[in-house]
Amino acid sequence: MRAAALLRRALVGLLCGLIALSALADGACRAAYDLGSSGIRLGTAAGATVAHAELDALGLLSGRRDAEDAVAATVAAFRALQNKLALDPACRQLGGGFSAWRLALARDPVALAQILARIHAASGVPIVVIPQTREGSYGYQGARLLLGARLRSTHVLDIGGGSLQVAGEHAAFGAALGQKLWQAELCRVLGRPAPCTPQPLSRNELAAARALADERLHGLRTAFPAPVTLTAISRPVSRGVRPALAQLGLAAAAAETIALAAVTQAIERLSGRGLDETMALSGSAMPHAAYLFSDLLLLEGLLRATGGISLRVAEIDLTNIPGLLADERAYAWGGKYACYLDRLKTDGLQAYAGDPAGCD
Repeated sequence: MRAAALLRRALVGLLCGLIALSALADGACRAAYDLGSSGIRLGTAAGATVAHAELDALGLLSGRRDAEDAVAATVAAFRALQNKLALDPACRQLGGGFSAWRLALARDPVALAQILARIHAASGVPIVVIPQTREGSYGYQGARLLLGARLRSTHVLDIGGGSLQVAGEHAAFGAALGQKLWQAELCRVLGRPAPCTPQPLSRNELAAARALADERLHGLRTAFPAPVTLTAISRPVSRGVRPALAQLGLAAAAAETIALAAVTQAIERLSGRGLDETMALSGSAMPHAAYLFSDLLLLEGLLRATGGISLRVAEIDLTNIPGLLADERAYAWGGKYACYLDRLKTDGLQAYAGDPAGCD
């Protein structure tokens, strides 16, 4: 185990070294901000330390909040992170906007471009909205680096707050079905005001919830031509579903594998229970308890969609920072940011795939 940990650290160091060499090629150090649904992480090519700040991007960018709130909160988070890392002002900074930012872009490209322009003017940080498939490639490469020989599946599963990714070496599938958004969609289909706890359910409601999962994950069935095996790398599975299954007597406490049959049994056992009973039976505490049942439904749907009978579990502290630091196209757009924002208004998410050189 110690040898494996040392090897992983050596590989991480090698990756950081390669990123640093890439950064040196453009004459400056690099800093990247990973803007998730509920927080921001900042890292640099020159160091292994990552700083974190809370930011409710899903709430701030939902359309129900004033744009000024989103700008002020994001700029304040950037400044706090810069102070934590004592960031060199000479570093080329770049923000990568992921699920919450993609949702805001889909809702109103012009409004989001205006918010991004104001954030850039106040902080100097350009934020580029990253397509989901590109994020998936970041995730797989990072997981392969961190897990090494422990990665024995063709794909990794990362469930975030706003989106989920199923990523392999050459292809990725993503959907706006992260923990928070998936539960909100369940609430909508069940006719319950969000936020809600989607329990207890009648048999008909449970069937409707499963049908919704099948419908929303239909694209996963056709996204990959070969059979898909999964390793779940995020906390909703490792700290939510896995210990709950163990408490219910459906899996070993330290099991590295979760069986589809165990997930289905847990759903059947908990579907008619309220939140308090679910917490007592599963041993789950907040906040995992609030999402446990919807997480189980999502996991069952994922395994059905991929034809799997089980998945592996290997929690890692995965960020998009290494992928961002090495993303030459994203940094090029950061250097032509006014042009990028103009294209964002008309091309939406496809603006990323354009050629920054065409802005000259």
